[in-house]
Formats: sequence, C-alpha cells, structure tokens
Amino acid sequence: MIKQIPLSEQPREKLLSKGAAGLSNSELLSILLRTGTQNRSALQLGQDLVNSFDDDFAEIANITIEELCNFNGIGASKACQILSAIELGKRVQSKDLNRRIKISGPSEVVNYFKAQLSDLKVEKFISVLLNTKNEIINWEVVSIGSLNASIVHPREVFNRAIKRSAASILVVHNHPSGHVNPSKEDIHVTKRLSEAGNLIGIPLVDHIIIGKSGYYSFKEENQL
Repeated sequence: MIKQIPLSEQPREKLLSKGAAGLSNSELLSILLRTGTQNRSALQLGQDLVNSFDDDFAEIANITIEELCNFNGIGASKACQILSAIELGKRVQSKDLNRRIKISGPSEVVNYFKAQLSDLKVEKFISVLLNTKNEIINWEVVSIGSLNASIVHPREVFNRAIKRSAASILVVHNHPSGHVNPSKEDIHVTKRLSEAGNLIGIPLVDHIIIGKSGYYSFKEENQL
C-alpha cells in the first residue's frame, strides 16, 4: 500500500517537493486514481495501466472509457478523471485558437495538430481557415474516416470558409499507419480542393499529412 512507502516517496508528497515532471507515469496516474482496491494500491493500478501499453504509453491518448473500466479497480468515476486529464493535455498542447497562430510553414501546423492526430487509429480530416495575415481564425473536423480513407467533398471544406470570410485555407489529416506518403486518394482530394478554391477565390495553400514521426506537405513537395 502507498502508506507503507516512505512519506517523501509517496506520489503526492513527491509532486509537492519535486514537481509533476519528477513523477513517473504510474505515479501521476495514481494521483488521478486517488484510491486503489483491497489488494492493489493506486500506485499498482497506475502501473498496471502503464504496462498495458507495451512501452508505447502515448497510446493512452486514444483509450476509451470502456477500456479503462475493464481494469480491475477502475470504475466510471476514475475513468472519467483520467479521460478528463488526457483531454486537458491535448487542449493545452494544441494551444488556444484565440492567440491567432500565424502560419509561415508546415511546422507550425504540425505542432498545432500533432497532439490530436498523430496517434489516432482512424483518419481525421481538418479544414483550417486563415485570414489575410495567414493567421488561424478557425478550424473544424470535416471528416472522420476508416483506417483506409477519409471521404472529403469540397462543399464541406469550403462551406465554413465562405461563411467566415476566410482569405485562404489549408487542410490537414493523419495517416494511422504512421507513414506520410500521400495515397492516390490524397492526391485526388488535393487536386479537387485546389481547383474548387481557385474557382471561388479561397485558395488551398497546403495539404499536410501527419504521421507518428513526421509529415508530408504538398506545398513543400511542389505538389500545390
């Protein structure tokens, strides 16, 4: 039990003295869990959860409430606490839209959306609206597809851009496989969106594919 651990090494005391960065993943989880079971401490439950990811703890970003509740000692209340912490982390990392991030290249887009997209098991296609200064004024999820493809129509992509008087747009989506080379469908969608954007006067400035450890920019590769 946690009470049998020296006070200075107990997760909460350790956080107070060393800061959150000084705690292991299992220790951080134990603080969220607060209590364990009759046979397992909160720290042991946290370690069980960490061990379930086979050395790829980033996958916890995609865990569901049903999966959490399958762990002995984790009920709906504890699962909600963990999911809330995960969602807060995603929102902090993706930054506040009100800060009007200026886009000067693909790296800003990747940094902005990587936390939300890089570890997903399905494709998510996002339209990003830009003003005349190349600042993000809004973004929205246009399509959530299967492991194989996202179905995207120019109507859905440009509808909000027209309503918000966007000067230009860029689109971004992930490849669950981790590979970032564009598929034939990616190339086809990019061509259709580029043609539609030129027709209505809201140009498509880039299409960025995000993978687990890299990205592909149609603009950088001179495909736009």
